[in-house]
Amino acid sequence: MDFNVKKLASDAGVFFSRAMQFTEEKLGQAERTELDAHFENLLARADCTKTWTEKILRQTEVLLQPNPSARVEEFLYEKLDRKVPSRVTNGELLAQYMAEAANDFGPGTPYGKTLIKVGETQRLLGAAERDFIHTASITFLTPLRNFLEGDWRTISKERRILQNRRLDLDACKARLRKAKAAEAKATLWNDEVEKAEQELRLAQTEFDRQAEVTRLLLEGISSTHVNHLRCLHEFVEAQSSYYAQCYQSMLQLQQQLGSSKGEIFSGTFLGNADSTSPLPATASPPAAAAGPLPAVPTIPVVPTLAGVPSTVAESVLNPSEVQPPASGTRKARVLYDYEAADSSELALLADELITVYSLPGMDPDWLIGERGNQKGKVPVTYLELLS
Repeated sequence: MDFNVKKLASDAGVFFSRAMQFTEEKLGQAERTELDAHFENLLARADCTKTWTEKILRQTEVLLQPNPSARVEEFLYEKLDRKVPSRVTNGELLAQYMAEAANDFGPGTPYGKTLIKVGETQRLLGAAERDFIHTASITFLTPLRNFLEGDWRTISKERRILQNRRLDLDACKARLRKAKAAEAKATLWNDEVEKAEQELRLAQTEFDRQAEVTRLLLEGISSTHVNHLRCLHEFVEAQSSYYAQCYQSMLQLQQQLGSSKGEIFSGTFLGNADSTSPLPATASPPAAAAGPLPAVPTIPVVPTLAGVPSTVAESVLNPSEVQPPASGTRKARVLYDYEAADSSELALLADELITVYSLPGMDPDWLIGERGNQKGKVPVTYLELLS
C-alpha cells in the first residue's frame, strides 16, 4: 500500500515537473533542448507521409465506393472484424432492370433485343468493377491502413516518450542551474548540486536512448515509401486491367449494335409507314439567327447512282467497286486497331493514314476507306479526320 502511494506521488511529481517546464517554454521563460537538423527533417518527413497517406486513402475509398453510407457500413464491419457482405454493383443492378424490361417489352422486339445485349454488357462491367474494387482494396488500401494503424501509431507513441524525456532533461538542467546559483550564495550544500548533476546525467542517458529509438523508426519511413510505391504500381495495374475490360466489352457491344442497327431501324420505320401522322415530304430549314453559319469540313460524297435510291445505296453497292468522287477525298489517321467483321469492311491498324470518303445514304457512323489497292467500310469513331 505504501509502495503504491509513493509511486503515485512520484508520478504526480514528474507530471507536475513536465507541465511546469512545458508552460515555461511556451512563455519563453525556460530553455529547451533542440534536436539536430537531420532529426527535424525526419520528423517533418514522417508528418508529411502521414498526412498524405490519410488523404490518398480517404479519396481512394471515395473513388471505389462513392456511397458514404456504404463506406460507413464497411468501416463498421472491419472494426467488428466481420466479413463485409457482398453488394450488387450499379452495373449489375442496371443489367437486372434491363433484363426485366426486355421481358416486359418482348425479348423478340428490336427494343427488347437491344436491352438484353446492353444489359449483358452492363453485367460484365459490374463484375469487372467488383473485381477491381476487391483487388484495389487488398493491394492498395490495406497497406495504407496498416501503416496508419500500425507503424504510425508506434512512431507517435515513441515521439511522445521522447518529448517527455526532453522535458525531464530540460527540467533537470533548470534544477542544476538553480542549485549552482544557490551554492554560489552559500544557501545549499555541495551534495544538493551533486544530486542535481546525477539526475541530469540520468535524464541525458534516457533522452539519448529514446532519441535513437525514435530516429530508427523515423528512418524506416523510407521503407514505407518503397512499399507504398510497389502498392501504387499494383493499383495502376488493377485499374488499367479494369478499364481495358470495360473498353473491350463496350467495343463488342458497339459492334453488335452497329451490325444490327440498320435492320432494326429499317423494320421500325417500315412498320410505321402507315401512320396516321406521316412526316412531311419536304421541310424548310430554320431561318438563320444572325449571320451565316460557320463552314464545317465535310466528307466528299460519291454521286448517287442513277435509278438507285440513296437510302439503299449502301446495301446494293460493293465498297470495293466504288470509285472515289470527283470532288476529292480526305485523309484520316487511325486511332485504334479495328478487325473487319466481313469482306465489305477494311481492317485498320492504329496510327496509319488512309483515304476516306462517303456514299449517299450511308450510315453516318461509317465511311469508305482506301489503303493502296484495299478498300472497304471503316467506322468513323476509329478515325481522326485530317484537314
